[in-house]
Amino acid sequence: MSSRVLTAVAWPYANGPRHIGHVSGFGVPSDVFSRFMRMSGHDVLMVSGTDEHGTPISVQAEREGLTTRQLADKYNRVIVEDLQGLGLSYDLFTRTTTLNHYKVVQDLFLGLHKNGYVVPRSAMGAVSPSTGRTLPDRYIEGTCPICGYDGARGDQCDNCGNQLDPVDLLNPRSRINGETPKFVETEHYFLDLPALAGSLGKWLSERTDWRPNVLKFSQNLLDDLRPRAITRDLDWGVPIPLEGWRDEPMKRLYVWFDAVIGYLSASVEWAKRTGDPEAWREWWTNHDARSYYFMGKDNIVFHSVIWPGMLLGHNGRGDHGGAVGPMGDLRLPDEVVSSEFLTMSGSKFSTSRGKVIYVRDFLRDFGPDALRYFIAVAGPENQDTDFTWDEFIRRTNFELANEWGNLVNRAVSMAHKNVGSIPAATDLRDVDHELLAASRGCFDIIGDLLKRSRFKQASGEAMRLVSAANKYISDTEPWKLKNDPPRRDTVLHTALQVVSDANTLLTPFLPHAAQQVHETLGGSGVWAAQPEIRTVGEEGGPDYPVLMGEYAAEQARWTSTPIEVGRRLTKPTPLFAKLDEKLGETGPDWAPLSG
Repeated sequence: MSSRVLTAVAWPYANGPRHIGHVSGFGVPSDVFSRFMRMSGHDVLMVSGTDEHGTPISVQAEREGLTTRQLADKYNRVIVEDLQGLGLSYDLFTRTTTLNHYKVVQDLFLGLHKNGYVVPRSAMGAVSPSTGRTLPDRYIEGTCPICGYDGARGDQCDNCGNQLDPVDLLNPRSRINGETPKFVETEHYFLDLPALAGSLGKWLSERTDWRPNVLKFSQNLLDDLRPRAITRDLDWGVPIPLEGWRDEPMKRLYVWFDAVIGYLSASVEWAKRTGDPEAWREWWTNHDARSYYFMGKDNIVFHSVIWPGMLLGHNGRGDHGGAVGPMGDLRLPDEVVSSEFLTMSGSKFSTSRGKVIYVRDFLRDFGPDALRYFIAVAGPENQDTDFTWDEFIRRTNFELANEWGNLVNRAVSMAHKNVGSIPAATDLRDVDHELLAASRGCFDIIGDLLKRSRFKQASGEAMRLVSAANKYISDTEPWKLKNDPPRRDTVLHTALQVVSDANTLLTPFLPHAAQQVHETLGGSGVWAAQPEIRTVGEEGGPDYPVLMGEYAAEQARWTSTPIEVGRRLTKPTPLFAKLDEKLGETGPDWAPLSG
């Protein structure tokens, strides 16, 4: 029985193009999962968009001589184009500067306010002495007062995991220009996290299937929860929907507060754009639905504590109760799937520090599937992983080209040359039955791994089948069976059946190559659907690009489908080009290795 699956993907910040470290955390894992879930018969809603509010957008706009809106427009389009090129199958990838998003954010805020979980209070806010502009918490670094780590951010310490305020930091400094921030008293609205701590603790205690590191980290935060500011003194963001605040030119909802609500607002926008404005409720208020949130490890606290707390408060299920808010009784996350960091030479990818490989450059030279595969099989699923050109080239040449590409080429070429179509199997023997049984069995094994977001193991199992099929062809030597056509055709049929199965198993990882293999095996139509860039608009707002797609019509299904005897085969072309091994020593000219 199919069920509704919400794939909620972290929102990339629109202050520049994305690099491969970003998509290794939020992009590729969520798409592999969503494609598998669709192939398994589930009704998937995969949503996200560009995060476009906050001071960093304003700072970058000044650097580039643009208005904040112009900068957001510029990088929204760049990111949309990059994610489309990577084949990320969003049902809707939108943005946070839409009128729809503003309304949903304000409705959720009002639900929290009515239930008493957002409260006004004075606080010390960080301001840049040179510009007078408010500094966001994450743009202030210093020494953690709890553990002494000299790289803590103004919102939390990644070393000890504790929630912080910028004023708590020792020796605070601005990440924008290095200056010491000035702290001034100002009035803001705060999310009263201590009034949600009991409910959050009970809810977290029921998350028995979460990754242990995510669950333990989240539970450890509960004892030190403090009220958290959700407004800021700036002019770029969602207006505060209350009398006395609504028309204040320098008061806006804080970017972290409005960004997590984007999962909900994107779902609402998708429903409107697909002709059924209430359809989003099937994923958000339906007891049988499931929701999975994908992000890098630096975003865990927002998705495992703060966002669930906001939902509990809106739903009237915080520690002092309340009424269900204007959006209805909303589902909390069923699972938080976090990735570790993809690094370069042990350091996080960083545009400001020159440690960066942009997605666009990578796609231009190497295509999407080689990057998708590397992230799946060698990426930072459960520990920080260093990206090296040498390892990328090795994986591409020996696994994608020599193993998978070679299997497709040799099996189809021999059948095409000797028969011209898929031959019949009339002389099946034990060796054939064993390989076919192993191939069929992979669907349960790999499917179970993908359900649990174990992408590294899942891709490894698929490639194990590919290796077994290559060994089968080498052992059975069909090129020596010219005088025994029934046996030769049986071997080729068996090999082609496993090619078809392996192609299905690899489709979530390699959707572009999967379409090519489908056509090489004589198939027609869309096997693995790709996202489309569409220009949309809303009344009272400008047009903008989004990602959407027609995924329900694709043919890929998570099952071993018997190949059709007599179907004409197409002469294969290489799936993956082998890369020059010297590239591992130098890197490409746009991302050279330092000496």
